[in-house]
Amino acid sequence: MRQITATLINLYHVCHRELWLHANEIRMEHTSDMVTEGKLIGENTYTDRAAKYTELQLDGVKIDYFDARNMVVHEIKKSNKIEAAHEAQVKYYLHKLTQYGIEGAIGILEYPMLRHTTHVELTLDDVMQIKTWENDIEHIIASKHMPPVINKTICKKCSYYDFCYC
Repeated sequence: MRQITATLINLYHVCHRELWLHANEIRMEHTSDMVTEGKLIGENTYTDRAAKYTELQLDGVKIDYFDARNMVVHEIKKSNKIEAAHEAQVKYYLHKLTQYGIEGAIGILEYPMLRHTTHVELTLDDVMQIKTWENDIEHIIASKHMPPVINKTICKKCSYYDFCYC
């Protein structure tokens, strides 16, 4: 059984094929201008964050910005086009925090290019869903066969586009 990461949770909500490829060490992010742009936004938007907040690593989860005083996970994203996947990722962070005894934390998704924030909280229903996500991810990863192409609009900007469509 492989360790489930927050990235895999995010990919589960976007594309099972990309999830399978990523989990099986087939990585294309280094070829993507979109990924590079997203990293630059994260690194250059809130330059004082690294000094103010803590970076946490818990069981395959790396939270870049955790405000321990106010119990807030800050997650920076370029676009809100796949906001449901971003929310799932932050809920997974919150779930991991509770597993380590850090109760009552909340998440803030920040989209600096849109000047928009979304507050994220973990509910009991979310905890049950997370168990389902983890089980589904384990089955997807364990499969000998790659999931099919999803043929959605987001595919055109995906770092795996050439891999899937050429």
